[in-house]
Amino acid sequence: MVTETTNHVAALLPDRYPQHDLFICDVADAVIKDVMPQMEHPFYSLSKKPETNIRRYEHNGQWIEVTPSVKGLATIYDKDILIYVISQIMAKVKAGEQVSKRVRVNSRDLLVFTNRGTSGKDYEALQEAIERIRGTTIVTNIKTGDVEQTDTFGLIDSSSIKRKHGLDGRLMSCDITLSDWVFNAIAHNEVLTLHRDYFRLRRPLERRVYEIARKHCGHQNEWKIGLGNLLKKTGSQSPEKRFRQLIKELVEQDHLPDYFVSFDAEKDMVTFRNRGTMKKISFDEPASEPWVGRLDSDVMDDVRQAAPGWDPYYLESSWRSWLGENEIEPKFPERHFVKFAKSWYEKRGAPS
Repeated sequence: MVTETTNHVAALLPDRYPQHDLFICDVADAVIKDVMPQMEHPFYSLSKKPETNIRRYEHNGQWIEVTPSVKGLATIYDKDILIYVISQIMAKVKAGEQVSKRVRVNSRDLLVFTNRGTSGKDYEALQEAIERIRGTTIVTNIKTGDVEQTDTFGLIDSSSIKRKHGLDGRLMSCDITLSDWVFNAIAHNEVLTLHRDYFRLRRPLERRVYEIARKHCGHQNEWKIGLGNLLKKTGSQSPEKRFRQLIKELVEQDHLPDYFVSFDAEKDMVTFRNRGTMKKISFDEPASEPWVGRLDSDVMDDVRQAAPGWDPYYLESSWRSWLGENEIEPKFPERHFVKFAKSWYEKRGAPS
C-alpha cells in the first residue's frame, strides 16, 4: 500500500545533503530567495532540450520578449544559479552587511545548496548553465520598484570563471554580476522565500507551477486560476490538452511544497490551498510597504560621499523601508536620502 507520505517522498528527488557539509552549513542553511518579477513571468525554458526560438508574451498591457543565445534559452534549472546568488545577497542584507551586484560564487557551495551532485559532469553543467544565462536577453516593459524598463538587458551582466589548471580542471569559483534589472528588484525588496524542497522537484513544470503559486497564493488560504491562464504564465510549450493532463498528474501526486493543488475539470479551474508550512518571516514580507516615490539617480554620488564604503542601493532600500514603516512622505526625497545616509554612517561607521 502506498501511503501519502511514501508517495510524497517518491515523487521528490532525494535530499543529497540532509545533514549538510560542515564547511558549508552557512550556505546550505541559507533562506532560499527569488525575485518576484522572475517568479511572475516565463523567462526560462521548461525543456531539457536547447530552445533557440524567440519568445514573446503579452498580458494586461505588459509584454516580454526573450531571445536565447546560440547555446539555447536559459532553463529553469539554470535559474538555480540566480536563486543562489539572490539568497546570498539577501542573507547579507538581513545581517546588515554591504552588498553589490557582483557576487563571488564558490562552485561546490552552489551545487550543494541546489541539491546537485559534485562530480565532474556537474561542474561542467554548471559552466554551461552560466553561459546560457549570460546569453539570454530580454526586452520588457515590466516594472521593478518605481522603474519601468522598455530596453534590452540580460539576467546577468557578466561572469568570470576560475578553474583548476588542466583540461579536466573543475570550476573553483566564478564572479557573477547581476543586471541592474535584477538588482533593482532586490533593492526594492521584491523578494519571496522558497521552500527548500523546490530543488527536489523533478519536473521543470512543477518548479514553475510552485513559483506561480508562491507569488500569487503566498500566505493566503487559497488562490484560483483558470487552466488557460496558468498555461500562459508557465510558458509551457505543451498543447492545452497535454498541459491539462500534466496538472492532473500534479494533483494526484500531491507533493508540491507549501500548497495542495486541486483541479475542477468542468470549470477548467486550478486551485492552490495553503498547507500551512510556511514560516512568517518579517524580513520576507514586511508589515508596511516601502516608499515607492521617484528618486533622481544622480543623488547616488552624494550618497557615496555621505556614507563612504556603503552600497548606495542597499542604503536606498533601507531608507525606503524606513519611510514606509514611519509613514513619511519626503517633500525633498534626494535631500532626505542624503541626510539619512549621513546619519547611517555616523551611527555605524564604515562597513567591516
